[in-house]
Amino acid sequence: MTPAEARVAYAAARQALQPEPPAVAECRDLSCPGPGGAVPLRFYRGLGAGTGPQPCLLFLHGGGWVVGDLDSHDQLCRELANRLAAVVVAVDYRLAPEHPFPAAAEDAAAALRFVAGQAGALGIDAARIAVGGDSAGGNLAAALCLMARDGQAPMPMFQMLFYPVTDLAAESPAYGRFIEGYVLNAASMRWFIGHYVPDPAARADWRASPARAGSLSGLPPAFVMTAGHDPLSDEGIAYARRLEAEGVPVSHLHVSDQIHGFLTLGKAIPASAVTLGQAAAALRLAWEG
Repeated sequence: MTPAEARVAYAAARQALQPEPPAVAECRDLSCPGPGGAVPLRFYRGLGAGTGPQPCLLFLHGGGWVVGDLDSHDQLCRELANRLAAVVVAVDYRLAPEHPFPAAAEDAAAALRFVAGQAGALGIDAARIAVGGDSAGGNLAAALCLMARDGQAPMPMFQMLFYPVTDLAAESPAYGRFIEGYVLNAASMRWFIGHYVPDPAARADWRASPARAGSLSGLPPAFVMTAGHDPLSDEGIAYARRLEAEGVPVSHLHVSDQIHGFLTLGKAIPASAVTLGQAAAALRLAWEG
């Protein structure tokens, strides 16, 4: 498909496979300044969240940096906001190929700076801001933590990575195991990478491939979830192990019987709700100290 056709197909699949979005205490659209213009955001206050400053999860959607938007992950963000009884802010970063690397990473950093800088006005506890995302969004969240450690963005206190892309070399053994018959396979993943970072040399940049960073020390604690039937499984497992080896506290959940993207397929895959509950529990525990 062309990117435009892929976006239409992705939106159609959402209608068929996602549960109905749950009600939340508050949902409103915002925007923040970004290097390419205003970056659309969506603010959620979950049921049970208090009236004072609340902890916040800055969420970056998946979709291979080519598809996805605020609507594609609205159900997931609402579910997380309610399970966390806190605030979730979703980011509608620029998409490739119209806006190739590093546009998405730059917009993610702009959103993090905005949420941290405007925490008081937004009713957010600036000391309890986490970042997270699924797939390409997990890639951006991991890159944000590296940027923050190196002084390029405010430091999140936690990172939540759902089947993240960590190495755009796309050479792990899992790429040879998942060639066809899956929601995400080796060829489609390389299609996404080619649109996001068309220059192969740039794929070694740690903002695109966090696993290529010289050091992972000094990063915030992490929850890393990997799926067994996923070309990204090996690199996600390796990233979790490397975080631990370099002194970062890690909770790693490997859901061996699931496919890539199952968190947004909750109408068909009940394990989605179970896994979101485990992830939310890990983040709540971090917020509670």
